[in-house]
Amino acid sequence: MSSVAEGRVLVVTGAAGGLGWALVEALAGDRDTEFALVDLAGSALEDRVAELQQRGIRARAWTADLSSEQEVAGLVARLKSAYERVDLLVNNAGITHRSLACQTDNAVIRRVMAVDYHAPVELAQGLLHELRRAGGCVVNISSMAGWMPVLGRAGYCAAKSALHQYFETFREEVREEGISVLMVYPSFVATNIDRNALSGDGGKAQHKQSTVGAVRSADWMAARIVTAYRRGEERLFPRDMTLLGAYLYRLAPRLFMRQMVKNFRSELEAGKAVPSGTP
Repeated sequence: MSSVAEGRVLVVTGAAGGLGWALVEALAGDRDTEFALVDLAGSALEDRVAELQQRGIRARAWTADLSSEQEVAGLVARLKSAYERVDLLVNNAGITHRSLACQTDNAVIRRVMAVDYHAPVELAQGLLHELRRAGGCVVNISSMAGWMPVLGRAGYCAAKSALHQYFETFREEVREEGISVLMVYPSFVATNIDRNALSGDGGKAQHKQSTVGAVRSADWMAARIVTAYRRGEERLFPRDMTLLGAYLYRLAPRLFMRQMVKNFRSELEAGKAVPSGTP
């Protein structure tokens, strides 16, 4: 087991690429730190660890399928065995779907909910002792989709909404124990989550993602997240049209829904193209 005296421990899920790797890069300047990079098995993760090690940064690869309750439990057990403390847990790994609710298999909804909601909860709860010991922080990459409905993303919206409600409550319950929580609500970021979006039957979505406003780079988003984390902020919202949309949804929901249908019309058109009889 690593000694507490050896320094800080940062656990980042979905770390092999996209926003996860951008966050690792943005945090890599911290001295006396070991990175625990979590992702699916594959050479990409090992390559990332090797890259950090070549730069004199301590890092280890931890593989797990975060859609599996058993694998998440196994990952928690291995992390607890390796580290006496966790200074930062970044729940970044996520998946989405692009399919109308009535055309989405239950298995797809369950997988999205498992990765985007259950895994972050189970990791935070499983590593609670280590977070307490370090006075650590949990950073959750949520989404503005957790604040307002988005056509073709019913399961994703539900998972991110659940994540929001859970950790907003969790924060207050552990505040006096020295644990902090930063909830991050990005709008549109150029990462693999949308490029790998699921279709209603669990395959890969074929139609193009609908967006509103600018699509930011992973590096741009990571820099903002790390700044918010170091400042001790509790929530990070985008400063673009999606934040205005969230206000509009609460103040004039019918107007918001009409505008959403206009902006995400392609989701309805894609649904019409699905063969009759498809779940």
